[in-house]
Amino acid sequence: MRITLVGSRHFGVTTLNMLRQHGVDVVRVVVADGEDRLAATARAAGIEAVVQANPKLVVASEIAPDTDLIITAHSHARVAKEALAAARLGGIGYHPSLLPRHRGMAAVEWTIKEGDPIAGGTVYHLADRMDAGAIAAQDWCFVKKGETARQLWERALAPLGQKLLAEVIDYVKVHKALPAKPQDEEFATSAPNLSH
Repeated sequence: MRITLVGSRHFGVTTLNMLRQHGVDVVRVVVADGEDRLAATARAAGIEAVVQANPKLVVASEIAPDTDLIITAHSHARVAKEALAAARLGGIGYHPSLLPRHRGMAAVEWTIKEGDPIAGGTVYHLADRMDAGAIAAQDWCFVKKGETARQLWERALAPLGQKLLAEVIDYVKVHKALPAKPQDEEFATSAPNLSH
């Protein structure tokens, strides 16, 4: 299976490492910043790193030829419809909430702000609307009393993302398709950036 990975930072690197351990071929990494640690890690592993022309949008020409699946890992860019169409199975991403709850860039912060006793993560199909595609995998965890967003991310949500992405990759390797169940819009909430 040929993967184009779109992402950044530590979560992008751990996702790249997990994918390589799962025996899939990461053929290209797409980053918003050529100096990002994901780009450096990819280049060190002999994987092509492409810098997005627009940091807010991934276009079809940035997806590697013959890509089976696009995976986003800590990317804040929208993957264009044409880019998704360039991959045989489209794309999936990890969102650190129980989608459709807390859609948006500050999901973990809103989990804490709202006092949610339970948090979770979702691997979802990339779609036109941010964080609104069908669910491929989802799991939950408890939020510790007094935990910060960063502590919750590092303790539970980042490792959960790796586990869920690995499960979906293993499913695709066997079934040659992505699992999908629609999000229930009745429970949708928005998690816009919190101004500090």
